[in-house]
Amino acid sequence: MANLAKLDFVTLNITGKNYLAWVMDAKIYLEVRNLRETIKEENSASSQDRAKAMIFIRRHLDEGPKSEYLTVKDLLTLWKALRNKYNHQKKKKMVILPRARYEWTHLRIQDFKLVAEYNSAMFKISSQMKLYGETITEEDMLEKTFSTFHASNVLL
Repeated sequence: MANLAKLDFVTLNITGKNYLAWVMDAKIYLEVRNLRETIKEENSASSQDRAKAMIFIRRHLDEGPKSEYLTVKDLLTLWKALRNKYNHQKKKKMVILPRARYEWTHLRIQDFKLVAEYNSAMFKISSQMKLYGETITEEDMLEKTFSTFHASNVLL
C-alpha cells in the first residue's frame, strides 16, 4: 500500500540517482528540527533525538534501500552506509559535469515549444554545473538565451 503520510521531500530511490538532492534535503530538515547532531561522529544527541532522526530518514527511503538496511538500528551507521553506497562524487563529477557542459553548449531556446520548458532545462543544467563547482551567473543565462535566438528574432 502506498505511503499515506505526506513526505517532506522525495525519497531516496534504489538507484541513488537523487542521492545528492536527498542528502541536502535531509540535512536541511534535520537542521530545522535541531537533529543535525545525530548524523555527526561522536555526537551528544539524546537517544530520543536519534530515534526521531532515524524514523525521519527511514521514512524518506524508497522500499529498496529501506529493506536493504532493515536491520540497521543506529542512525550514524545507516547514514554512513548510504553515503558509501550512493555518494561517488568523483565518478558522478566525471560523468555529470561533462554532460551538463555539453547540454549547456547545445542548449537553444528554439528547440523548445515553451519558454517555461527552456527555463526549466536551463536551470536544471546550471544547477548541476553549480553543484560541481562551475559558476553560472544570471548574466551567463541571459547571454545564453539571447545568443540562441533565431536570426529573425535578434532585433527583439
